[in-house]
Amino acid sequence: MNITVLDAATLGGDLDLSVLEMNGRHELTVCDSTPADEVGARVRSADVVILNKIKLGEHNLPPVGEGNTKLICVTATGFDNIDLDACRRRGIGVCNVVGYSSDSVAQMTVAIVLNLVNHLDEYTAFVRSGEYSASGCANRLTPVFHELRGKTWGILGLGRIGKQTARIAEAFGCRVIACKRTPDEDYTCVDMETLFRESDILTVHVPLSNATRGIVNAELLSLMKRDAVLVNMARGAVTDEAAVARAVLDGRIGAFGADVYSVEPFGAEHPFTALLGLKNVCLTPHASWGAYEARERCILEIVENINAFERGEKRCRVDL
Repeated sequence: MNITVLDAATLGGDLDLSVLEMNGRHELTVCDSTPADEVGARVRSADVVILNKIKLGEHNLPPVGEGNTKLICVTATGFDNIDLDACRRRGIGVCNVVGYSSDSVAQMTVAIVLNLVNHLDEYTAFVRSGEYSASGCANRLTPVFHELRGKTWGILGLGRIGKQTARIAEAFGCRVIACKRTPDEDYTCVDMETLFRESDILTVHVPLSNATRGIVNAELLSLMKRDAVLVNMARGAVTDEAAVARAVLDGRIGAFGADVYSVEPFGAEHPFTALLGLKNVCLTPHASWGAYEARERCILEIVENINAFERGEKRCRVDL
C-alpha cells in the first residue's frame, strides 16, 4: 500500500518514520507539512493517510467512489479534526491511538500546576537577572507559595489522563474530587458546580464533543475560589476562552495554565494574547502529549492499526 504522512513536522524531527514501511511492504511518502490546497490530491493518491492536526472533510476528501484512500490514521487520541460522517460515506476507515500519551500529558499537567503554585518563573527570573546576587540576602520568600498537601484538586474528565493526574495529586497529599459522566468508585465524584466551587486546583481532561464544547463557561468560572488554579489540558474549545481571559484579567481566579487552544497557533486576535506576560499565567505550545517516548509509542501503535486493518480487524476504529 501507499502510505502518506501529511504533517510529519508536528511529530517532531527525531522519530524514525521508516518503521511505517513495515520492512519494505509499503511505499512511504513523508511530507513535513501539506498546504491546504494540496491536501485533497495527497489524500486521494494514498491508500493510507497519516495525519496529526490537518482537518479532513467534504471539502478535501475524494468524491464518493473515487480515489485510493482506504484508511485514515490520526496520530492522536482526539479525532475532532476528522469528519467521520464524510469518511463513512466514502467507506474510509478512521483509526486513532489510545493511551499512548497519558503519562506525558499528566506529567506536563502537574508541571504547569507546580510552576503556577510555586511561582517558579518569578523565582528563577530573580536569580537569572542578578537581583539575587545583588540583594545581599540569603533567600527570598515572595511571592508567597503554599504546600499542596490538604488542598482540593478537581479533575474534570476522569479518563486515562485524568486518572493518572489524580494519582499524582494524591501523592502530593491532595484531596481529589472529580466530575465525569459515570461515577467512579475510586474517586469522590461531584457535579460540575461543586467541582468548580470546591477545587483549589482544577485540571481539565475531557475530549471535545458537542456535549463538552464551551463547557467551562463564565457561570462556572464565577463559582471558583479567587485564588484557584485552572489548567486546561483537553482541547481549547472545551472552554469559553474569552470568559477564561476575563476571569484572569479581572482577578476572579488566581492562576491559569493551558497547553491547548481553539486555534493553534493562536493569533493576535485571540483572547489569550491579553494574558501573555502575566506572572500568574503559564501557556505552552500544545506540547504535553509529545514526550519522546509517547511519540514513539504513537507511531508503533499506528503500525499496529494499519496491520490490523489489512487483516480485516477493527482495531482503534472510531468510524464504526
